[in-house]
Amino acid sequence: MTAQRWFERCANCGALMLAGLALWLPSGYSYGAALLLLTAVVSAPWWCRSPAPRAAWWLALVFACMAVLWMLDMDTTGDWGSMDRPLKYLLALPCIFCLMRFAPHASCLWTGIALGAAGGGLIGLYQTQWQGLSRANGFTNAIQYGDLSLLLALMSGLLLLVQYRRWQPWQRWLLALAVLLGGVGSALSQSRGGWLALVLVLPVSAWLLARTIGPRRVCRGLCALLLGVVVLAQMPVVGQRFDQARQEMQTYREMGDDSSSVGQRLAHWRLAWEMGRERPLTGWGRTGYIQEKVRRVAAGLARPSVLTFGHVHNEVLDLFVKRGIFGVLLLLLFYGTALALFWPTAARIRDAAGKIDKEALSLCLVGVSMPLSYIGFGFTQVFLAHNSGNMFYLFMCPLVLAALQRRRSGGPGPS
Repeated sequence: MTAQRWFERCANCGALMLAGLALWLPSGYSYGAALLLLTAVVSAPWWCRSPAPRAAWWLALVFACMAVLWMLDMDTTGDWGSMDRPLKYLLALPCIFCLMRFAPHASCLWTGIALGAAGGGLIGLYQTQWQGLSRANGFTNAIQYGDLSLLLALMSGLLLLVQYRRWQPWQRWLLALAVLLGGVGSALSQSRGGWLALVLVLPVSAWLLARTIGPRRVCRGLCALLLGVVVLAQMPVVGQRFDQARQEMQTYREMGDDSSSVGQRLAHWRLAWEMGRERPLTGWGRTGYIQEKVRRVAAGLARPSVLTFGHVHNEVLDLFVKRGIFGVLLLLLFYGTALALFWPTAARIRDAAGKIDKEALSLCLVGVSMPLSYIGFGFTQVFLAHNSGNMFYLFMCPLVLAALQRRRSGGPGPS
């Protein structure tokens, strides 16, 4: 077997493992990432001599900028433990260029996404029905687990809808089951904030699909989705969580009670906004933010509940209070770059004859769903403060981009 063939197989395995094992095992997303990094190191003499497309350089640039931003978390304390997050961003850089040279087959991504979504539901059912947990949390916390399960379900749904005619009947049923199980995993996690991502992803996806594959199939897909939502809404835990959220918000407004999940978030947001406006350009820094919170609580200027977490439970506000407006702009660039690279333009989704390439369209929509979902998740959670949020995004983006570049360049199909 030639080196080219060997490295391509490693990329295929990494593509399948990253999403496929994400929710099945503790740090399941790390196995595929480790394989991709090992492949990048071993194959460096090959991919270093190959010119990379402009898209790869843009993705690498924004990853490197975010690594520098996270390095600032060391502040003046010299806390080398803070290097854990920026190190992940730097280690993803060689994988970007390696994957441009040894791109995975899209079919491996599709298999991994479906397996990952199924894992979200099955692990959730096992934990709640067999182990008796009140909330499914997989092998991370309930919010991260539920949000990733929802994202994988959305991706599976897009694959089913776009390439419906390509799949055999048994493949359609398996994809539909993956969508349902991914939704079940999200519901069993009781992660309400993650459901806000649907407000962003569904309208954008429906609009893009209507422009490309036609409104008829989109309407059918939306009807099927609505049916699935109705089914999931019948789960007692879903209705209870929505009722609880409304009650907690009302209690906070009327009595200032910040002991609840919603109340605590609102208290964090209010303090972060007040502090951020005092230092809008530079922010307080991670250490300065924590120290100032302690000082304000001691002085009676803030509620003690804000000391519970080191972040704000909102991605934008967390960067605003710690790194100022420049941190917020860099976060927007981080997500905006992925949106621009995956947006389904005619050049990306049409073949030489001008017809829609369903495989390329699927890759674009899966790519677009990632930053949109992460923005939605970030409304009520600092998703990038957790290993799972960083690892999935950092390695899934290059995998999808590489598969898309392979498709556009007319690379060989699945073997």
